[in-house]
Amino acid sequence: MQLGIDSFVSTVTDPRTGVDVTPVERVQHLLEEVETADRVGLDTYGIGEHHRAEYMDSAPAVLLAAAAARTSRIRLNSAVTVLSAGDPVRAFQEFATLDLISRGRIDLVVGRGSFTESFPLFGLDLADYDSLFAEKLDLLLRIREAPEVTWSGRHRPALTGQGVYPRPLQDPLPVWVGVGGTPASFVRAGTLGLPLMVAIIGGQPTRFRPLVELYRQAGERAGHAPDQLQVGLHCFGFVGDTMQRAADDFYPGWAQMFTKIGRERGFGAPGRAQFDSMCEPDGAFLIGDPATVVAKALRIHDDLGGIARLSLQMTNVRLAHADLLRGIELLGTQVAPAVRSALAARG
Repeated sequence: MQLGIDSFVSTVTDPRTGVDVTPVERVQHLLEEVETADRVGLDTYGIGEHHRAEYMDSAPAVLLAAAAARTSRIRLNSAVTVLSAGDPVRAFQEFATLDLISRGRIDLVVGRGSFTESFPLFGLDLADYDSLFAEKLDLLLRIREAPEVTWSGRHRPALTGQGVYPRPLQDPLPVWVGVGGTPASFVRAGTLGLPLMVAIIGGQPTRFRPLVELYRQAGERAGHAPDQLQVGLHCFGFVGDTMQRAADDFYPGWAQMFTKIGRERGFGAPGRAQFDSMCEPDGAFLIGDPATVVAKALRIHDDLGGIARLSLQMTNVRLAHADLLRGIELLGTQVAPAVRSALAARG
């Protein structure tokens, strides 16, 4: 199982000073975080895509290029690329170029996105939410198969044999499908034989077992080999020196973010009791000291019938940069080796 981090490059208010970190500082902090993850032996680092004031990841390919130039072994990925609002031709070109810069360390994770700001921003109709993604994913996979493509659809001008370049070092370029909790999305990924990245932001991870099985069954029916049907998870997580310290450091920023989202979407503000329940052994958050996070990672791996990748969303709007770096170090030097050793011992 690969272990890594996903970042949405959120704006940050330093909890010790109450001062907002400047955009220049925040981007430099991000690159230091990726370098640290590479140095301590983590497997992956992903950067999301949002078009909101509180995030600085509207151009993830640019950030990933900077990260690729400053790292040597860690795999880098989008988390996710909002393919519905983009152009598959351009997305392929950008990530093929990234693959060349990184010498074959890029994964393209595509999805529909959990926020909707990109639709009006790029002149799209939210009513086409699913058809946009299905059509653009089809085109992306056609481009991945061959450089010259003949294709037509509803949402983009046709291609009549034009070439799409450059081609990536990896052949094929790895394409994952990022999903939430919609059964049809799991079936689509399985039918296409694409690896799956599941976002779990609350509740109990075990509730996703039927959906993961649905994905595997769809892939088997479509004739794909079991080892092709990889499952990854994106979860909130943070590692501290103690359980209490980790929870106390992460909670304020998590509460601030979900209070804002709650006001936008019409649900109530979260509280500490709800947060703490998610940190319990059967909850969705991998937050705690290294031993606690190791135990939770292994439990989730077993509950879902085996997972190939676990990415922790560790960035937080009220988490000090030094504390985040410490969390990355603990994840790489203590959690990851213990998880690998435990899984290797099982054979």
